[in-house]
Amino acid sequence: LAARPRPVVPFPQWTGEPLDGKALAVFPEQGFGDQIQMARFAPVLKAMGCDVTWLCAPALTALFQDLGVRVLAAAGAVEFPDPDYWCLAMDLPGLLKITPQTIPSTPYLGASALPQTIRVGMVRRGKPSHANDAVRSLPNDLTLPFAALDLSPEQSGARDFAETARIIAGLDVVVSVDTAIAHLAGAMGKPCCLLLSCQGADWRWFQSRTDSPWYPSMRLYRQAAPGDWATVLRAVADDLPRFQAWETKPELG
Repeated sequence: LAARPRPVVPFPQWTGEPLDGKALAVFPEQGFGDQIQMARFAPVLKAMGCDVTWLCAPALTALFQDLGVRVLAAAGAVEFPDPDYWCLAMDLPGLLKITPQTIPSTPYLGASALPQTIRVGMVRRGKPSHANDAVRSLPNDLTLPFAALDLSPEQSGARDFAETARIIAGLDVVVSVDTAIAHLAGAMGKPCCLLLSCQGADWRWFQSRTDSPWYPSMRLYRQAAPGDWATVLRAVADDLPRFQAWETKPELG
């Protein structure tokens, strides 16, 4: 996905100056998943003594209300106190000099649970407009080797990500292709099996790891050959009992 145009604003871009006693406006860019991934830095900035205004997609505003900063929907005319600096959310890891060893990885999003009869949630497809969607999403005719609740908004009825978070909170585990709901599960600390194509996997998942420094509750399942999702799903099915016990038996995680 292409980055959004840089905002035209009458205050300087933050390039790493001390933030204690300063005000910073963080603007969104790229997709829902990218914005969820970067939201972990809102409390970090606040702890630096900064007054943070965090702008995000309207579908994320309710989800982000507990981050401890001012959260506003980036839609139409938006009013907020004039900051000292601004930055783009995806620039934060570099500006904060984050390494894989220093990524803030404690769960930072949560929701009250809606109890579910089926305890495995599934996301088969990402957003069709994504440049890599044809290879990251599962074919429509591929049968799952396990029972799962469809977490797509069209099937779940969720009106935004806060409502999807309530559904996820009532599950044992989420199985997902590389899309925003996988980020949401990881940000909540929910066990998540992430299905990765061997073609064009995003930078954030590295190249060969089966775990993620971004989300400790996530396990990565990678294709060995292009289009071979059946083998990946069988591996997930074999592991599901382990993940379904993860919350009550931490030693299994």
